[in-house]
Amino acid sequence: MIESLFTFLMGGFFYVLLELCWRGRSHISMFFTGGFCCMVLAAIFARYAPAWPLRLLLSSLVITAAEFLCGYVVNLKMGLCVWDYSGCRHHLYGQVCLQYSLLWCFMALPISLLGAHVARMVNYVSPF
Repeated sequence: MIESLFTFLMGGFFYVLLELCWRGRSHISMFFTGGFCCMVLAAIFARYAPAWPLRLLLSSLVITAAEFLCGYVVNLKMGLCVWDYSGCRHHLYGQVCLQYSLLWCFMALPISLLGAHVARMVNYVSPF
């Protein structure tokens, strides 16, 4: 439980930091989306220890799906226009696009490292 919470918080923080470095701005919804993605992927990686090609594919699928769901709610339903990929080729309702889905593959490495680091940290600190 505490491991999942730390992974969520750190994942959300780094996801927002990545957005700030990439495009100079972010939104609170990205903290929750990034935290959720990191928590889910770290749990899958820890439990099943999939081979790296599968980790890359899972990272792309989970992050793209979460971005689409978040974008559908935040951008399309709430009208906040936090991001818009409709100018990119191969986009889906302007919420996700193929080129970013491919980039999300590379999140497998930092998520794997973060999950393992948080697990070691929690096990080191926790008396249980």
